[in-house]
Amino acid sequence: MATARAFVRDTLQGWGHSELVDDAVVLTSELVTNAVVHAGTQADVLCLLTEDGIRVEVGDRYPEREVPLQGTGMSLGGPDREGGRGLLLCAALASKWGVEYSPTQKHVWFQLDLPQRPVGTRVAGPVLPDALLPLADGRIRVAVVQIDRTGAIASWSEDAEDLFGYAAEQVTGKPLTDLTAWPQTPGIGTGIAEALQMSRWEGSYGIRGEDGRVVPVYASHLRVRDSEGEPSTVCLLVREFERAVLQTPQRQPSADTVGGVEGRTTDPFEVFIGSPAPEDLDGLLQRTVERARDMLDADSAFLLLATDDETELEVRATTGLPSARQRFARVPVEAGTGRYGSARMPAVHEDLTAVPGAVPLLDGTGMRSVVTVPLKVEGRLTGSLGVAAEAAGRYTNEEALRLQFAADRIALAVESARLGELERLRRGSLSFLVEASDLLAGTLDRDQTLALMAQMTVPTLAAWCAVYTIADPASDPYLSYVLHEDEERIDGLKALLSRISPPDPVPTPGARIWNAPSEAAHQAALRTSMRSLGLASSPHIGSGIGTTLATAAAVGGETVVLPLVARNRVIGMLTLGKPTDDHFRQEILELAEDLSRRAALDNARLYSERMAISQSLQRSLLPPELPIVPNVEVEVIYRAAGEGNEVGGDFYDLFPIRDGAYGFAIGDVCGTGPQAAAVTGLARHALRLLAREGFGGPAVLERLNAAILDEGERSRFLTLLYGELWPQEDGSSILKIVCAGHPLPLRLRQDGTVTPAAEPQPLLGVMEDLELYEETITLEPGDVLLCVTDGITERREGTRMLGDDGLADVLAGCTGLTAGAVAARVLRAVERFAAEPASDDMAILAMRVPEPMKH
Repeated sequence: MATARAFVRDTLQGWGHSELVDDAVVLTSELVTNAVVHAGTQADVLCLLTEDGIRVEVGDRYPEREVPLQGTGMSLGGPDREGGRGLLLCAALASKWGVEYSPTQKHVWFQLDLPQRPVGTRVAGPVLPDALLPLADGRIRVAVVQIDRTGAIASWSEDAEDLFGYAAEQVTGKPLTDLTAWPQTPGIGTGIAEALQMSRWEGSYGIRGEDGRVVPVYASHLRVRDSEGEPSTVCLLVREFERAVLQTPQRQPSADTVGGVEGRTTDPFEVFIGSPAPEDLDGLLQRTVERARDMLDADSAFLLLATDDETELEVRATTGLPSARQRFARVPVEAGTGRYGSARMPAVHEDLTAVPGAVPLLDGTGMRSVVTVPLKVEGRLTGSLGVAAEAAGRYTNEEALRLQFAADRIALAVESARLGELERLRRGSLSFLVEASDLLAGTLDRDQTLALMAQMTVPTLAAWCAVYTIADPASDPYLSYVLHEDEERIDGLKALLSRISPPDPVPTPGARIWNAPSEAAHQAALRTSMRSLGLASSPHIGSGIGTTLATAAAVGGETVVLPLVARNRVIGMLTLGKPTDDHFRQEILELAEDLSRRAALDNARLYSERMAISQSLQRSLLPPELPIVPNVEVEVIYRAAGEGNEVGGDFYDLFPIRDGAYGFAIGDVCGTGPQAAAVTGLARHALRLLAREGFGGPAVLERLNAAILDEGERSRFLTLLYGELWPQEDGSSILKIVCAGHPLPLRLRQDGTVTPAAEPQPLLGVMEDLELYEETITLEPGDVLLCVTDGITERREGTRMLGDDGLADVLAGCTGLTAGAVAARVLRAVERFAAEPASDDMAILAMRVPEPMKH
C-alpha cells in the first residue's frame, strides 16, 4: 500500500503537478485496498500523463469479480458497503473514472484534470515572514546552459561565466560531463548523462570551475525541441545553498485531511520520506535529509548512522552543505560535552559561533543555528538527524519536537535498511575474500599477483588502485601497477602518480590517508584551466584539457595506503583512491586490509627470485652456443617437458677438443628434478674435461661411469651417445662413436637409405666394470647423422608409438635437406604424431656433410 502511494506521489511531483498529489494518493490508496483486500490479489499501478490530465489505473488479477454496483443508475450504495467507498471517492474527486476488463485483469481507473495555469509556472509556496526567508550571497546568479542532443554545451550565459569562471568560447562544444566533478546527487542513482535525457529533472551535482575548485550546484533541467524538431536540454543552475530559487516546493501534509476527505489521515512517515524502498538505504537517507530540510525550511540537513558496533556515528547523507567530502566520516557517540555526546537527546543550538565545535560536521560551512534529534529503536541510539540554517536563532524546542516526531516515524525503517545493508556487506565481504584467496593462491608469479590485486580492488573497493613494490630495504618504492575503473583514465593516472613521490613505506598495519594524489590532481586541474584561456578553438588542446580535468576529477577524492608486510618488512604498498569528494567506508578499508594480508606478495617475490635462479642454473647445464665446425652443418633442437622448465633430464653438447677434432654428445638421465640435473651437469662437464685430456671415447665414458657411481644414493643411470668428429680435407668427415644404452644414431645416405650408425652397448651408472668400444664411420658429402633422445622415439598416441622404424621413415624423406631442415622436419613429425603435449624431454642433434658447390 505504502509503495503504491509513494510511487504515485513521486511520479506526479516529478511531472511538476504537486497540487494533484493528495487527491491521487487518496484515490490510489482506496483502489489498491479494494484489489488487495477484497479481490485478494496483487495490484498493478500505472500512471499516464495525457494532454487533458493524469490517469491512474489500478489492476487486479480477479477479472471475474465484478465491481459492486446497484441498479442501472450506477448507484454505489452506502459508504460502508464492501468496495463502495473507493468508488464514492472516485466519483467525488476524479473528473472521470471507469472500469475495464481483460481476460486476465480488471482495471479501475480515474483521471484528474490538469490545473489551468500558464506554461512553466509552479505551485505557490507558503508565505513566510521576512526574517525566515532564505539568505542569498549578494545577487543570485542563475546560470542558463543549453545542451544539444549529443550532450555538448550549445550556449553559456553571462551568469554561468560569473559562477564558474569559463568564458562561453572556452566551453561551447564541449560535453557538460567534462566539467562535472561528481556526476550526480549523492545517494541518487541517476547520473548527469541520464538526467540530460529526461524530459524534466531536478537535482545536485558539482561543476569544476576554472580555478579547479568544485562549485556544488542545484540544477533544474527541461528538455525542449525547436521548430525543426531538434531536441535539447535547458539547464538552470544555482549554487547549492540557493536551491530554493529553483526547487519545486513540497506541499505540507495536513494533520486532519487529505484531498478534502475528512476522517482520513496521512501517515507523516510516508509524506516525510517518499518513495525509496526500505532496502534502498542510500536513497532513503538522501530523501530523508531533503525532506527534513524542507520541513523546517532549513538551508542544510544531515543524517548520521551508527556503525556496526554502535560506538560511533557515521555521516551517511547531507544536503545543502558545500560538498559531500565528509561522507562516511566517523565521530564517537560520546565525544564530550557539547559535541556528539548529546546525540542521545534532542539538542538546539541557537548560534554555533558561540559554541565552537559543537557540531563538527558544520564547521566552516557558514551554518549558525542547528537542531539535532536522535534516531532510536528499542531504546538504542541508531543515528542522528539534524537541520541547520545560516541565520542564528532560527530553531526552538517546537522545531525540535517536530523533527523528533518525524525521526521517530522513520527510525525503524532506517534501522531495518541499515541492518540489511550490514548483512549484505558481510556476505559480500566473505564472498569477496573467498574468491580473492582462491585467485591469489593460484599463482606465485609476482607480476600476476600484482595484477590480480589491482583487478580485485577496482571497482569493488575503489575507483582506482596503484601498487608500489620495494625490491630491498635500501630501495625506494617503485610504481609497479596502476588500474582505473575507466580504462581511458589509466594513462593519465599513471602519469600523475609518476610525478609525485611515492608514499612512505610505514609498516604500521591499517589504512592511512595519503593526500599527495588529490593535491597533485587539484594543481594539475588549476594549471590546465589557466592554460585553457584563449585555446579552446584548438580541438587537440581542448581534448587534452578535458582529459586532464577528467583525470583530476577521477583521483581528487580520498586516497589511502595499506602496507604489504612480510617478516616485519614492508615489501610493497597497496594504494586505493576515490573520485572527487568521495570517501571510503570503514568496512571497505577493513576489507582492503584483509586483502593486503592475503596477497602473499612476499611468497610471489621469493618464488620469482627462486625461479630466476633455477632458470639460470638450468641454462648452465646446456652449452651457451655451438661452435662452427668446418665443412659440417650442425643443428640442435631441444624441448624440455613441464611448465617452467628450460632443461630436463636430456642434454646435448658439441665442443672443440683440439685442432681439427670436435666432441659431441647427446644423453638422457633417468628421472627428473634436482638429482637428475646434478647428473646432467656432472656428465656434460666431465665429458669436456676428459676429452680435452686426450682420452678416447671408451675411456671417457668409463671414467664418467665411475664418477656417477661415486655419487652414491644420488646417482642416476645415464644413456649417452658420445663421439668425436674429424672433418677431412676431401669434404668427408670421420666419426668415432660410442653408444652406451642410448637410442642408436641413424645415418641417411644420398640415395635415401637409412641405417643405424652404431651398435648398442651398456648404459652408464649401473655397473662398475664396463668394457666399451668405439665404432668408426665416414660421412660422405650429402650424408646426415641423426641423434635423438627417447622422447622422440617413444612419442605415443594411445597404443601407437613412433619407434625407431617410424623415425627412420621420417628421416628417409629428408634427402637433400640441410641439417636445420632435417631437425625441423623430425620435430614437426613428432608433434603431429600425437595431439597431447609431450610428456618427456626431446633433443635432436643433426649433422650433415654438405655437398661440394658446383661451379
